[in-house]
Amino acid sequence: MNPGYAMLFEEVKLGPVMAPNRFYAVPHASGMTEANPRVRAAFRKTKAEGGWGVVSTGAVSTHPSSDDSPLPFARLWDENDIRSHALTTDAIHEHGSLAAIELWHGGAAVMNRTSRIPPYSPSGIPWQATHVGFMGQLRPRIMDKNDIKDVIQWQVDAAKRAQQAGFDIVYIYAGMGYLGYEFLLEEYNVRTDQYGGSVDNRTRFVRELIEATKDAVGETCAIALRISLEELRARKSEHYESQAHEVVSIMADLPDLWDVKMDSSPTDCGASRFKAEGSHEPVIDFVKKVTGKPVVGVGRFTSPDTMVSQIKRGILDFIGGARPSIADPFLPSKIKEGRELEIRECIGCNICISSWHDGVPIRCTQNPTVGEEWRKNWHPQIFEPAESDDQILIIGGGPAGLEAGLTAARRGYQVTIAERSSELGGRLNFEASLPGLNAWARIKDYRLYALKKMDNVSLYTESELSLENILELQHQRVVIATGARWTRALYSSLEIPLGALAGAEVYTPDDIAEGIIPQGKTLVYDFDNYYLGGVLAEHLAKLGSSVEYATPAGHASAWTIMTNEQPYVHQALYALGVAIHTQTLLTGFEQSSVSLANIFTGHTSAIDFNSVVLVGLRLPDNKLYDQNMDAKESVKSAGIKSVERIGDAIAAGALVHAVYSGHQYARNLDKANRTYLRDVPVVSNGPGLAI
Repeated sequence: MNPGYAMLFEEVKLGPVMAPNRFYAVPHASGMTEANPRVRAAFRKTKAEGGWGVVSTGAVSTHPSSDDSPLPFARLWDENDIRSHALTTDAIHEHGSLAAIELWHGGAAVMNRTSRIPPYSPSGIPWQATHVGFMGQLRPRIMDKNDIKDVIQWQVDAAKRAQQAGFDIVYIYAGMGYLGYEFLLEEYNVRTDQYGGSVDNRTRFVRELIEATKDAVGETCAIALRISLEELRARKSEHYESQAHEVVSIMADLPDLWDVKMDSSPTDCGASRFKAEGSHEPVIDFVKKVTGKPVVGVGRFTSPDTMVSQIKRGILDFIGGARPSIADPFLPSKIKEGRELEIRECIGCNICISSWHDGVPIRCTQNPTVGEEWRKNWHPQIFEPAESDDQILIIGGGPAGLEAGLTAARRGYQVTIAERSSELGGRLNFEASLPGLNAWARIKDYRLYALKKMDNVSLYTESELSLENILELQHQRVVIATGARWTRALYSSLEIPLGALAGAEVYTPDDIAEGIIPQGKTLVYDFDNYYLGGVLAEHLAKLGSSVEYATPAGHASAWTIMTNEQPYVHQALYALGVAIHTQTLLTGFEQSSVSLANIFTGHTSAIDFNSVVLVGLRLPDNKLYDQNMDAKESVKSAGIKSVERIGDAIAAGALVHAVYSGHQYARNLDKANRTYLRDVPVVSNGPGLAI
């Protein structure tokens, strides 16, 4: 280990327990509820095995009045839940790490769609979400004194269950718009009793939660407070630098640990496109100056030098990791073993967050094994040995091809990767050069670094292979990873791609990637709805083009609401003077005039544009695969056992899909292709009341 990193592996005392090092896998959603207890336990276990000294759950409901369905959330309501969580604590303790549980009451920010209990809130003020997935029409109740006592008792009951389940650290949650936060913030809390008004009064509810939890389990469990400070830091205080300073000062020594964060998901988990490593520091940098208790915070930390700097400068005591601990559960071990160049660094794409919005177990672009540790027995560092001497020829060196090659090589197969262009990386070579996406180059950098050190790998560029070449090369397995191409298809009123837009000045992202810059005033028409349409509009505007953006959706890059990027996409386009047309169909382009129609009303308009860039339908490039299928007898005679497609060549998708596809291919080599193990809840008690 680099001796400069030794402080990252110092023990830190947290109340009655001792953390073995400064690496803290903070609470984050995983999409693994009580319906998937074994999936969840294996997921958290892998982090402990990888060296994270503390490993946390995501939000765990204390009572049915904190019901986030249909979004996935965990519970600790009864004996069944204790047994379910004990699977996780046992798995974490197996590797010497501490287990933390984020007890949580959602207050007015949950809709209680399943429990049908009116949401609890300090003053009856709802969270009026703009994300459809969070919207609901049941408004919250105003908590009376008995309600406050009930919520505190539910916290205590859950804390005792957490202790029974084996947790070492028990949280109180006062962040991200949930109930404790609602008491702290003036917009939510307009009470006139001892729980409202002054900052001191507004902290009372959180203080009572901490004190009651400490009284219940504090002799054996550390008590952590997770708190959002962004809004409070921006508000004036009569006697302190800000209300954040005042709140932390009032409760300075109550918890055993301060877990500090931002107020909303887009700022707390900002995508790398818009937020740099360590972006939280300007908001949370004061906390250690106010409290003598340890502090943990996050910032998408992947650099050990940055981690050491955070500790040396007195910003944090623990290096918190959510996304970095997903991308590489073995990040701490790699630093400890002097292998920091082998870290699979988080790219900040936030696909992990989108999977929670989708209500499914977590996914990661960099780490295709995440969520599959139990379901498919995929370990991020351990690979089953090859079961044959088959040589693997992979045609295409993009994300899917590189991942398939690396995984197959790690299993011991002889691997050849042939790429027709002058550089390995596929679509990443262009996309990582676009505004804000440079961190995405880590996908190819990590894989190429590993591949180039392996004796059983041959890498070739400028090698476009024909069917004849494939038949001559004497490989037993052929993998087609030739990617996909963007089309000029239009978007129809049926909300599907249809037809094509003709014209010399009609372009696709592939044209831009090849260096073509549209001339004159340009319209980027986007019904792909992910990042690329918005990024290309930024890119062209920064090159000096006059650009406007149109989409049939209600927002620019509409799907990026799932990855916390949508507010920043609009801000970026606005800053560059890019006009945005939403709910719009592009129906024609003739003589430098684009015909646009409202998707709902059919109202039409014509706007002058010299060029159009279509970002919509992408289809697999299957020419080479089809040739192989048409020559099955010749393929068989050449000793080729299989020809398979992976990544965009089989189904165009996001980078996460391409990497997963490549990984799955290599894991399944010479094996029966099963889907996955199906998890079931832990049930010892039969149906009955929730608590």
